[in-house]
Amino acid sequence: MQDLVRRYMEKGISRRGFVRGMSALGFTAAAANTVLAPLEASEEAAEETEASAPATVTGTGGELMVAQMKAAGVEYCFTNPGSFEVGFFDAFTDAPGMQLIMGLHEGVVISMADGYHRVSGKPSFVNVHAIAGTAQMSGQLYNASRDGSAIVITAGLNDNEMWSDESTLTPRPGFNQKEVNRQFTKISWDARDGRGVPLALRRAFKVATTEPGGPVYLAMAHYALEAKNISAQILPADRFLLRGKVRADAASVEQAAKWLLEAKNPLVIVGDEVWKSGAQAAVVEFAERLGLPVCSGVEGFRNFPTRHAQYIGNFAAGSPYAQKADLILFLGGRDPGGRVVPNQPEMPTNVRIIRAGLDTNTMGRNYPTDLALLSDISEVIKDLNIAMKGDAQKISAAAKPRRDEIRAFTQARYQKMDAAMKANFGQSVIHPDELGYKLSRGVDPGTILVSENLTGKYDAFEFGFGGKDPMWLGNTGFSLGWGLGAAMGAALAAPKRPVVCAIGDGSVMYQSSAFWSMARYEMPVLTVVWNNKNYQTVRHAYYAYQGKMVKTDHYAGMYLGNPDIDFVKLADSQGVRGERVTKGADLDAALARGVKATREGKPYLLEVEISRYGGGASSTWFEKFSLAEKRKQA
Repeated sequence: MQDLVRRYMEKGISRRGFVRGMSALGFTAAAANTVLAPLEASEEAAEETEASAPATVTGTGGELMVAQMKAAGVEYCFTNPGSFEVGFFDAFTDAPGMQLIMGLHEGVVISMADGYHRVSGKPSFVNVHAIAGTAQMSGQLYNASRDGSAIVITAGLNDNEMWSDESTLTPRPGFNQKEVNRQFTKISWDARDGRGVPLALRRAFKVATTEPGGPVYLAMAHYALEAKNISAQILPADRFLLRGKVRADAASVEQAAKWLLEAKNPLVIVGDEVWKSGAQAAVVEFAERLGLPVCSGVEGFRNFPTRHAQYIGNFAAGSPYAQKADLILFLGGRDPGGRVVPNQPEMPTNVRIIRAGLDTNTMGRNYPTDLALLSDISEVIKDLNIAMKGDAQKISAAAKPRRDEIRAFTQARYQKMDAAMKANFGQSVIHPDELGYKLSRGVDPGTILVSENLTGKYDAFEFGFGGKDPMWLGNTGFSLGWGLGAAMGAALAAPKRPVVCAIGDGSVMYQSSAFWSMARYEMPVLTVVWNNKNYQTVRHAYYAYQGKMVKTDHYAGMYLGNPDIDFVKLADSQGVRGERVTKGADLDAALARGVKATREGKPYLLEVEISRYGGGASSTWFEKFSLAEKRKQA
């Protein structure tokens, strides 16, 4: 028997061989398994210790970087490459288990990484070019920073402090590359010694993923990446990433529970920490149990089912529930408002306010806080339920009349909403309401809808969080150029789920090269272009100002026709097939063809001509000018 144990531990025989050997000695299979159990546990412990031990790697700076990326769990490298990263890309060419995903502009690359993180919950890895590429990603980096997306961004660095300070593709004299986008990152570093690159990379992953998450930036000198025969320690992710869930202190939880039980008209405002913590189901159950009306604050996800009987829509200070509230519970959300300087407070100031979440930077920036529960949302819901465990009868008595009232309110709201929507069906030019409705019925169950269309109509969708529910993915920064890249990132993060990108015509032109990546990597995204030949969101703001543009019906820079953009040709030139739809009667069949194409693994585009709505909708005026005519006159 001792010889069998020795041979098994030295990998001389398999598990089956050990059991057979024990049987030959007269032991039963059960007895053999009893002996094996502590041996296997010992072996697993040894393997875990070995896996978490640091490994010393020798090679180029780029090879050290790639080794640390792999140890950190990187799946995809989203990139638009450059010559000052040659040491990295040379090492990446034979790195199994990691896939390069290329975009033709840094903005597309960042939005791909952003969409991947938002859907997977994992940190994204990006490499962009030196100073110019670093600057060009700023619009999408702004979106990622607003929403706390964990993205590790690296870039090559042509050092302007070693010799000439006016070299090609270097920061301007006296400036530093890591300062370019510092306000859009949690922190930025540079590395000039290849031996320090793995450590700097570990630090970047740690900071990006520690709550509240956010993008970080690491510039690496080209000579550091190209340095040869250098050594450094490589650590696995579990040695430098923080995994624990934060919980609020017991006294604060007890106080919050007491106030919730005392409140006559409590109101819940949900934000994106609900989604990020996976607390959606727990929040729904909590709201139902206490009979709480729930509304959305500033959010990039839909953190509460949008057709739930207790969901009252986006928060508005003038709504009846906000006006009568005596307690507001923020769950993982920031203060409402903030778009422009308001004429009056955008939320009640005479109510008790409880805030729960981890992003203390966004808590109470503009409005009071009476109690803060610094906690992961999933944990704080558990703790509040425990704190109120002995008050079931009191909760039930208060919750039922509140539930009945809210459900009557939401039923009337949905009926009004649906009637207004269906009144716009069948018009000569497709109304956005009709497109939104047919899209909601035409996509597959479980579709991820990535939206970059601020005036799109999505009221017909029943967004949720279950396997068959459609999932909403947006952003709160509204810097255009996000949607197509984010849709590709979402598809990579959830390859089994259908992905639809609903995007405005103006937004497409900020990222039109994204179709190339979609075709190259065979990403089955259905892109629906809502083409109204207008920057409609901006026109609404112009109209609200009630100035000269309204009086003349001349809206500066708004009309995107003359010449008309052919989005079908634009996508087709990069390898994505599509079609144009101009009649509502043709929508269902076109959507079916698009969905079928994506089921077959192919990207597809539908360009849908839709009507404009709101003030100035009929205006097609633009600033006419012809340089050719001016040349004739000269």
